[in-house]
Amino acid sequence: MNQKRQLNFILWMLLLSCTAYSQDIELFKQYNGRYDFVFIGNTLNKAENGTGAPCEINTSSSATLALNPTDQIESAYLYWAGSGLGDFQIKLNTIDVVADRTFSVVQQTSGLPFFSAFADITNQVKQTGNGTYTVSELDLNNVIDFYCFNGTNFGGWAIVLVYKNDQLPLNQLTIYDGLQYVPNEINIVLNSLNVIDNQDARIGFVAWEGDQFISVNETLRVNGNPLSNPPLNPVNNAFNGTNSFTGSNTLYNMDLDVYNIQNNIKVGDTSAQIQLTSGQDFVMINTIVTKLNSQLPDANIIINSVKTTCDSKEVAIAYTVFNSNCTNSLPADTPISFYANGNRVGSSKTNTIIPIDGSEQGSVLIKVPDNTVSPFTLELSVDDLGNRIGIITELNENNNSAFANNIFLKNSPKINTVANLTACNEGFGMATFDFSNYQESAKVASSDTVSFYSSLKEATLGVDQGGITVPSTTGFQAKNPITTIYIRVQNDFCFTITSFQLLVKNCLPKIYNFVSANNDGINESFSSQGLKNIFTNYKTSIYNRWGVMLWEGNNATADWNGYASKGLTWGTSKCPDGTYFYVIELNDKEFPEPLTGFIYLTN
Repeated sequence: MNQKRQLNFILWMLLLSCTAYSQDIELFKQYNGRYDFVFIGNTLNKAENGTGAPCEINTSSSATLALNPTDQIESAYLYWAGSGLGDFQIKLNTIDVVADRTFSVVQQTSGLPFFSAFADITNQVKQTGNGTYTVSELDLNNVIDFYCFNGTNFGGWAIVLVYKNDQLPLNQLTIYDGLQYVPNEINIVLNSLNVIDNQDARIGFVAWEGDQFISVNETLRVNGNPLSNPPLNPVNNAFNGTNSFTGSNTLYNMDLDVYNIQNNIKVGDTSAQIQLTSGQDFVMINTIVTKLNSQLPDANIIINSVKTTCDSKEVAIAYTVFNSNCTNSLPADTPISFYANGNRVGSSKTNTIIPIDGSEQGSVLIKVPDNTVSPFTLELSVDDLGNRIGIITELNENNNSAFANNIFLKNSPKINTVANLTACNEGFGMATFDFSNYQESAKVASSDTVSFYSSLKEATLGVDQGGITVPSTTGFQAKNPITTIYIRVQNDFCFTITSFQLLVKNCLPKIYNFVSANNDGINESFSSQGLKNIFTNYKTSIYNRWGVMLWEGNNATADWNGYASKGLTWGTSKCPDGTYFYVIELNDKEFPEPLTGFIYLTN
């Protein structure tokens, strides 16, 4: 033994305390439908170990995949194993493969470690298809010498391939893996079975380190019944370096075997007992695949949408019921229950028979109790009578629910009452209003938003169609004596609409009592604000300081420009500078008293 290998051996011994003695075989993957499986692989051993042949091992070997043209590859899993602590980076057809999972055991009689590795190679195999597969750079040469003394030097690989074909019966295909070994006896329970018919039922094994010439009490049993596959696998020598798929008996120290187990698993069974005994041979089970006829649906459900209505306890739910990964149709009238925070609040059912991989959409309107705390969790449960118990036997009874969290019961925002606004007529019924302060005072919650509209339709839609929106509230001009403004107060979910009125009224006009009739374009005539086109029946009279009327006008005449239109000076000249007096009769029932005052005229 060279110095390098001695060092490796010492390192092994240090690592053994961290190495698990085995990993129990357990469920890895299940397929339901028109599926079957095949194994391909090869040994690295040049001859069977323990027979006196040279203790040598290859670093590569090949095998051929030859599916039928109508077979469709579904999944492909690569397992490789050997003596030692492991080589977990290899190549498959020159492509690097790194182990996704690893397994290890220690032979109790020798204290030597063995390993197995797993990688999902589905994409690569789908791209390659039929042809030759070569595993390379699986190099165990540094460790093999340590195993020759007891004939446990080995290495090999296998691809477990699942394929689909529309011509196959409806099957339940289940893959289990781990790493368990004998002697003297191992018992493996295969769970998650649901057998309706066991026609053409099969079980396949990927096993390592079986020896053709050791057959001391070596049996394989399913539910207590010994299996055989003569001539490759006699009843007393189950693991003997054979490949049931190719008929080879030179698969040195590994087995890719498949057995017919029809009538060994009863109809209705949900588990099976696998027992392996060996009085001498050291055998490791890495992978078990079962193919059993089963005809069961598998109902599951998803939530498409959840809609709540403002100020309502009603919830509109759209959903889809699926019957996927199954082997039979889902019957019509499969019950569906609806829960809010765990309390059942409604029910429905499927309307049609849902075929394999089919689906059915549905909708329902439920009402949650008044005491439901918002937000709440909504649960939809298919094949549920409301007591968490269904009426359909399914492949998987644990995938019937779908959840939607944070469902809010929506309430419209509260709103403050706002007062009507009144502004003075600026002429022709026009008035200017400022209601910008209502943007804050109208709402109760500071987080709400406020917008203004000139029609109820616009406010309801929340769409401005040429109406009123902030910031145009300042200086808005109403065109009618009474105009209604609609306020929309919006929270995260809902809105509330209220309104107020803009009222236009006639106000006393503002009189400008200075006239400078000097043709400079400023104050050329007696003017006022809020008189013309508002008090359409008004009459204005101008008097001198002795009470003599000099001028009279109304809404149809021009304003007084300093000329006399009555009295002794009528039509002859401007009135002289001085103080004059006006009397404005509004002739309005709200303002019966005339307006009076003085005017200072300068020319």
